Amino acid sequence: MSETPEQITKIAKLFDAISDSYDNAGVDFFQPIASDLVNALNPSSGESWLDIGCGRGAVAENVATILGANGSLLGFDISARMIENAKTMAARHNLTNVDLFVDDAQNPTKISGEFDAISSCLVLFFLPDPLAALKNWRPFLKSTGRIGVTTFGENDPRWRQVDQLFDAHLPTEMLDARASGIKGPFASDQGMESLMRDAGYGEVRTVTSLLPVKFQNISKWYDFSWSTGQRAMWLRVPQEERPVLRAKAEALLSNYLESDGSFILNQELRHTLALK
Repeated sequence: MSETPEQITKIAKLFDAISDSYDNAGVDFFQPIASDLVNALNPSSGESWLDIGCGRGAVAENVATILGANGSLLGFDISARMIENAKTMAARHNLTNVDLFVDDAQNPTKISGEFDAISSCLVLFFLPDPLAALKNWRPFLKSTGRIGVTTFGENDPRWRQVDQLFDAHLPTEMLDARASGIKGPFASDQGMESLMRDAGYGEVRTVTSLLPVKFQNISKWYDFSWSTGQRAMWLRVPQEERPVLRAKAEALLSNYLESDGSFILNQELRHTLALK
């Protein structure tokens, strides 16, 4: 399966729209996930990295100083606005070993050379053909190179309760295995490991972790949901029905409030690691 120009434009527009609030909504989410992936890949000074679907640069921010002046990171994203924000982050932290640009994760066309490591955090399930994408990435690894791909593990039942409120409004393509993680390769460690092996990688293994995602209040959940890929789900709900759906979601979440009004939803993470 190959991307149509309409699909590429649609994904780019979604992430352009959320780029300013993405990882900037007062909820610790993408940074700790990126840090977890970096730790799983065990970077060393002087290495060359390729970060596919880099977003606002969460992986780059976590790994660039470890790579040091003799190392380098290339990062790209389909969203030009994400890249603008990532460049701002890199300049703010004086990450002179980081180069960021726009390219398509499904079929990158601006990459040359080989890298010690490839990282891709919460990207693969957005792509129309994940297996083909993984095959396209493999030539960018050195013969001794390694790859780490982060996807979501088992859903917190409380989080899934809220997500199910959107289901009646979503088209089939947003309810398939890639989006829901209920079945298919994104539903299990074994499924992701098989996907990596089918793409030609070796010594495939899984590292899992649990991230407690703390929301200071219910309004933070609402803001956060619009700042992630879930924005696409909100946009499928007719505008006049959104207040009703929000009220139902907040009623569910109110069952989990602590005395200070905060609450935690757990997110299981799956890092699928492999060698070329």
